[in-house]
Order: sequence, then C-alpha cells, then structure tokens
Amino acid sequence: MDMVLLLTVLIVVFAVIFDFINGFHDTANSIATAVSTKALKPRHAIMLAAAMNFVGALAFTGVAKTITKDIVDPFTLTNGTVVILAALIAAIVWNLITWYYGIPSSSSHALIGSIAGAAIAAAGFSALNYGGFLTIIQALILSPILAFAVGYLVYSIFKIVFKNNNLTKTNRNFRLIQIATAALQSFSHGTNDAQKAMGIITMALIVNNYQTSDDVQFWVQATCATAMALGTSIGGWRIIKTVGGKIMKIRPVNGVAADLTGAAVIFGATFIHLPVSTTHVISSSIMGVGASHRLKGVKWGTAKTMLITWLITMPISALLAAGIYLILNIFL
Repeated sequence: MDMVLLLTVLIVVFAVIFDFINGFHDTANSIATAVSTKALKPRHAIMLAAAMNFVGALAFTGVAKTITKDIVDPFTLTNGTVVILAALIAAIVWNLITWYYGIPSSSSHALIGSIAGAAIAAAGFSALNYGGFLTIIQALILSPILAFAVGYLVYSIFKIVFKNNNLTKTNRNFRLIQIATAALQSFSHGTNDAQKAMGIITMALIVNNYQTSDDVQFWVQATCATAMALGTSIGGWRIIKTVGGKIMKIRPVNGVAADLTGAAVIFGATFIHLPVSTTHVISSSIMGVGASHRLKGVKWGTAKTMLITWLITMPISALLAAGIYLILNIFL
C-alpha cells in the first residue's frame, strides 16, 4: 500500500471516529429535554435518536460540500493530507476533553477551527478561503442568537394559547408530542452534523486525486451516517445531564417549544448549506424558552460556563491543530 493511499485510509478512519464521537457528544442534546421530562426512557430516546440521525444523514449533502471547499480550497491546499489529518486529531481531542467534563461544546467549532489552524500552519493565512470561511463564522455566531429569540417567541405564543388549560393534562399531552419533536430534532441534527465528516473525507479524496469534484460519494455518506448512529447509540449521559437539567427545570411544554425551535433553526441552516453548531442552537433554544417562562428560572451560571467554552473552542482547536500539523509534518 503506497503512502498516499495509506494516509487517505487513515483520514477516513479518523473522520469516522470523529463522527462516532460526535454521535455521543452532540446527539445527546437533541434528546436531553425528552429524557429530562420523562417523555422517553433514556434507552428508548437513544434508539430513536440513533435511527433519526441515520436517516437525516442520508438526506442531504449541501453542508458537506460547504465544509469541503469553503474553509480552504482542497484543489490548491498545501500538504493537504497532513492538514486534514491534523485537523481531525485536534477536533477529536477537544471533543473528548469537553465530553469528559460534561461541557456541551461545539463539534462544529472544533472541526472548523482545526481545519483553519492546520491550514494556516501549512501555508499561512492565505490558505483560507476568506469569503466562505467568514460566511461559516457568521452562521455559527448568528444561529444561537436566532435560536434564543425564536425559542423566546415560540414559548410566549404557547403561554397565550394554553393559558387556560389544565396544567396536568397539558403536560401529559405535551409529553406525547415531545416524542415526535425529539425525533424531529434528531433528524435535523443528522442533516447537518453528520455532513461535516463527509466533507472532510471528500476533501481528502480531492487532495489525493481520488476524485475531481466536490460531490459526496454514497459510500462516504453511508459510512458517516452509520458512524453517527452508532455513536448515538452509546449515549452521552454527561451532556444529557447538563443540557437537560442544568440550564433550567424543563417541563414537557418547555421541551416541545425548545425542540421545535432547535429543529427549525438547524433545518434552515441545512437548506442553505451552512454548518451550524447543533449544541449551540439547542442549548440557546432552551435558554430562550426558559427566559420566556421565567427569567430567574434559567441557571445563568451554567449558561456562562457554556458561553465561555463556545468562545474558546475555535481558537484552542486551531492552535491544537497547528501544533499537531507541525509535529506530523516532521514524520510524514
């Protein structure tokens, strides 16, 4: 096996590992509200999320193409194989660290920051595709703000519509609805998050001259969908605990409002081919709903910790990837 093929296989393996970790790291967010309100038992919620993520991952490829070509140009990338490998290793390391401490950080921020950091280490700042990169950054920044605002609005409407309903009966009905909204949110997660690893593999195939377009091959799509579904089936209990209970006390009506908001924002991003952080979107949806329900009911200390992690993820992962690139470049 020649070195180019070996490194390409290695990138595919690490991309699959990244998607697997993403499955238990980020997917926990999409079912956290349903678990915390007891709408679904944890095992059933995880099985549902795994199935819906798999289906969602097979449904679209637009975000994958954005990852492939809008951060850096794979057709002109200097030492592209080592850049991609370094980026994947850095993103995986950061995801495992934040998962271990139960912090719902962004796999998207980690991966995008890592690609940028490794590419800069390889060829300087001119390696970045600034137009596409800045558009992605804008989407990552604006999506949680939008999710907070929409969550606040959706729950405000719920309060008006259901203000005269019996609380016990309303919660019971919304607990049933929450099963559907959790499935919808898991599906939306698959349509956006699983595509990021697809984009990385496609980038590697272009860099190593195994394909000449940014089209995502079906085997890449199926492999990443399977990896994310398997990762989801492992579960992410630390993240579920944080998102499901440490932001606010969630009732079924809150959960439905947050799930609908999160799914709507993620679907919107997927349709315009932009990667967003599902972690940021879902957490911000819950905060928006919580602020509408009762401002003091939101545990802003947890929100502050999450915000700090969101802010530092991209620069830390970029520096980590740059360091890993410099080390790998010595040996490869």
